[in-house]
Amino acid sequence: MKKISILIPTYNEQDILKALYHRLDKLANDNKSYSFEFLFINDGSRDKTLDIIKDLAQTDDRVSYVNFSRNFGKEVAMVAGFDHVTGDATVIIDADLQDPPELIPQMIKYWEEGYDDIYAKRNSRKGETWFKKASSQWFYKILQKTTNIPIQIDTGDFRLLDRRCIEALKQIRESQRYTKGMFSWIGYKKKEITYDRDPRTAGVSKWNYVKLFNFAIDGITSFTTAPLRISSILGFIISFVAFVFIIVIVVKTILYGDPALGYPSMMAAILFLGGVQLLSLGVIGEYIGRIYNETKNRPLYLIEEYHHGKATKKTR
Repeated sequence: MKKISILIPTYNEQDILKALYHRLDKLANDNKSYSFEFLFINDGSRDKTLDIIKDLAQTDDRVSYVNFSRNFGKEVAMVAGFDHVTGDATVIIDADLQDPPELIPQMIKYWEEGYDDIYAKRNSRKGETWFKKASSQWFYKILQKTTNIPIQIDTGDFRLLDRRCIEALKQIRESQRYTKGMFSWIGYKKKEITYDRDPRTAGVSKWNYVKLFNFAIDGITSFTTAPLRISSILGFIISFVAFVFIIVIVVKTILYGDPALGYPSMMAAILFLGGVQLLSLGVIGEYIGRIYNETKNRPLYLIEEYHHGKATKKTR
C-alpha cells in the first residue's frame, strides 16, 4: 500500500486545526487504498496549537509532529517537513483551509499517471485585497522575465510531490529560501490543476506587507542576478550620458562663450548620480548579505520535540 504524507506547517492555528483534521480524516477514510501520514510542523506557536496537535497524536497514529525550538518561518518549516516525511508522495497544504483537502485525490490520480509535481493554480483568491492580488501578479511577472527557470503565476505551496522531488529538495540547504522557485528549479514532470481558493475559515493571516516585501526580495535575489546586471547597465548609460553632456558644455563654452551651467543643474546631477550609486550599492549589499548568511553554515532549524506514530523524541 502506497503512503501519502500530508505536510502542514502551522503557526498559531488553534482556531482551525480541529476542522482541518476532520477534513483530512475524511480524506483518508474515503481513500482506503492508500495509507496516510499527517505531519504537522509547529513553527514556534504561542497559542494552543501544539497542545491540540499532541491531543490528536494521542488518538491517531497517523498524526506526527515536529516542534521547533522557536519560530523559524514557513519556508524553513517546509524544509523540516521534507526531512521527516515518510510517504511515497507528499502533499503540502496550509493549515488555514484556504486550499481544499478535497483536491488531493485528483492530485493522487495524476501522480499515479506518472507526474512528479502536481501543483494547484488559483482561479480566484477570495478574501484578499486587490492590492495584494495586483502586487502578487507584478512580482511574478518581474520574476518570470528576470530568471531562466519557469515560475508559475498564482501558484502557492499547495501541491503533491513525488518522493524523488522530496529527495531533491532535501539537498537544497540554503538559509535564504524561496521554495516556490525551488519547485521549478528541480524540474521533473509537472501537472497543473486549477481551483478557486477559499477565504480563511478562522484565525488571521500571518503575512503582512512588510513580510511579503521581504519574501519578494528573497525570491528575486535567490533565482536571478538581474538586479546586479541592471545596476551595471544603468551605471554605463548614466556615465555615457554624463560624458556627452560634459563635451557639449565644453564645446559651447569654447565656441560661443556660454558660461558653464549653474548651481541648480549641478546639484540635480550630483543628487541623481548619488541616488543611483546608493541604489546600486543597496542591490550589491543584498547579495553580499545573503553570501554572509550562507557562509555561517548554521542549521536551518532546531527541534525541541519530534513525534512519529507512537514514538516521541525530545532533544536535550
